[in-house]
Amino acid sequence: MTTSTHGRRARSLEEFRARPSTSTEEGRTAWKSFQPRPTDVFITPYGKSGTTWLQQIVHTLRTRGDLAFDDISRVVPWLETSYDLGLDIHAEQKANPRAFKSHLNWHDIPKGARYIVSIRNPKDVLVSGFRFMEGWFFERGAIDIDEWARETFMKPEEGKGYWNHLISWCEQREREDVLLLAYEQMKRDLTGTICRVADFTGVDLDDELLQITQHHASFPFMLMHKDKFDDKMMRERSEKVGGLPPGSDSAKVRKGEVGEHRNELSPEIIAGLDTIWQREITPRLGFPHYEDLAAALSWDGER
Repeated sequence: MTTSTHGRRARSLEEFRARPSTSTEEGRTAWKSFQPRPTDVFITPYGKSGTTWLQQIVHTLRTRGDLAFDDISRVVPWLETSYDLGLDIHAEQKANPRAFKSHLNWHDIPKGARYIVSIRNPKDVLVSGFRFMEGWFFERGAIDIDEWARETFMKPEEGKGYWNHLISWCEQREREDVLLLAYEQMKRDLTGTICRVADFTGVDLDDELLQITQHHASFPFMLMHKDKFDDKMMRERSEKVGGLPPGSDSAKVRKGEVGEHRNELSPEIIAGLDTIWQREITPRLGFPHYEDLAAALSWDGER
């Protein structure tokens, strides 16, 4: 029998998996039936791959630096959770184009809009996702990161998760309505990233707006205003519906370092992730390693 976790965070992977869902069937029906406008922009990376960063870039570009929000997902709504959070995804937004967050793959996302997807090294995604969940949904130190990796992230056979998401979007990378970016180059070249996003979303980028966006999308600025990027609405819902104690650590502006997995994952897990890549990704996309795919998305000739 599973031990109740009401009023506390999970203390094992079994308890984590048994946590109550924060989504409803009505909420799923709402996003599945959503009909976007051709000008709408969906920011839809896999989790911990630059989603919040892109939300901030797009919102800054379209508003010239608006900060009058308590949660970035109030002004760039998360499609899959909007109904359950009481947000009207059909409503006009502070500025155009309307923008939405999502973590859906290509096959599930509502069609007819424009889509921005950033990809990230799966090893860093794994570590970042684990640290994000730790202190929110399960107690710090309660679950070993290698166990987490084996039992959650390293299961492409389940037809979901990072691997399916990556393949689904990379197979659409030549489409005019899809902008595919590599997180690592976003880190190297914020200015180039902003220029590409502005062009893709139809925002006229003058020198002043470029400077505003460079500032507002910088790590120091977002860290200074981290309360705006900490999933406030979802945190409060998870505490209410999931019975979690208040004060969860859901901060998304952490380090975002490239290669942080080297200090976190065991050689066994790193080798296992490489094996999955070569078995699942290489035959479909043709890239022997993640770095080869990221290099193919480069806009400045870096290899």
